[in-house]
Amino acid sequence: MTFGRRTELVDFNSSDLANNKERQAELAQHVTLLFSRVWERCSQEQIEVYDQVLLQLSALVEMKVRIYMAQTLASIRRAPEQTVRALSAQEIEVAEPLLAQSTCLRESDLLSITESCGDDHRFAIAGREILSEALCDALICEGSLAVQRRLAANEGALLSHDGMDRLLNIAEEDELLQSSLGERADLAEIHIDRLIDIATSEVRARLIEKGQESNTGQISRAARVAAQRLSNEFWLGRFDFETAEGRVLEIARKGRITEHTIRQMAEEDRFPEAVAAMAVFAGVGMQEARHWMVRQDVEPFLIMCKAVGLNMMTLQALLKIGPWRFRLSNVEREVILGSYQKMEGNKARASLNKWLEPWVMNS
Repeated sequence: MTFGRRTELVDFNSSDLANNKERQAELAQHVTLLFSRVWERCSQEQIEVYDQVLLQLSALVEMKVRIYMAQTLASIRRAPEQTVRALSAQEIEVAEPLLAQSTCLRESDLLSITESCGDDHRFAIAGREILSEALCDALICEGSLAVQRRLAANEGALLSHDGMDRLLNIAEEDELLQSSLGERADLAEIHIDRLIDIATSEVRARLIEKGQESNTGQISRAARVAAQRLSNEFWLGRFDFETAEGRVLEIARKGRITEHTIRQMAEEDRFPEAVAAMAVFAGVGMQEARHWMVRQDVEPFLIMCKAVGLNMMTLQALLKIGPWRFRLSNVEREVILGSYQKMEGNKARASLNKWLEPWVMNS
């Protein structure tokens, strides 16, 4: 099977396909299955062909076939983005596996679905492996009590101070929500005190017992899970850097990688593309850029940015996407921006050149 033209994968003008529901269903399932088996070897052009074909097929087939498509695509890191986005806003039976699992959905996609779709969609999103503060705030405001309970019980949900306040207000009348909040490893002292004040006697006893365990130096399961999920390795495996690098290198061949390009990618929440564009813009290896831009210690990234003269607006946009959306608080971002202003460009360039010497010699 070749990919020179879309019609070589599926001929949508075929009379055999046009009015044959069984053939459409069979073809949608076969193309989805084929993609699931070959996606790791596909070029960006081939993935785009699959995306166009699957998107059109998904508009032709019944719900049970779209459920199969969604279930198959949900765990694929380089899944066809337009198809995933379209299926994730459909009936919850179709959307659920993608909303719960797909890393192809951007923050903006999830926020849009949270605001425009039903509570079942919000419930599915609330169970995702990791959720930003902004998305949690939206789920708390838009969601039902079931959504709020699930969010509170999700150790990968990063709750803002205001979000926690809202949940505590709701928890005054809900013991299950009290229990879920009491199990979290990220409660600030002010929220622990508030929770103890409003909790039932049973929940209060568990909170006190948990506090005593913490004083003995024991690490809760929630804390261990949180540490694992916020590791560099977790984030390196979460994003489709390969496809992004192909897209950016194609742009670079046309000579169009500028700081404006990078800032636009950041503002559009296209983190993998922003990483690849920074690598090209700064003249560093793709692997180096990946590692520097997922770390909680941002010093190597700041040195790279200062060495190429990145302005504050672009830096600020980059610090709000990808892992840093989850790994940095607003206060930490302000501190980082202050440090960046004090950095000297010539020293940053010298440091970057020193780091890159082994890479240049081996490339």
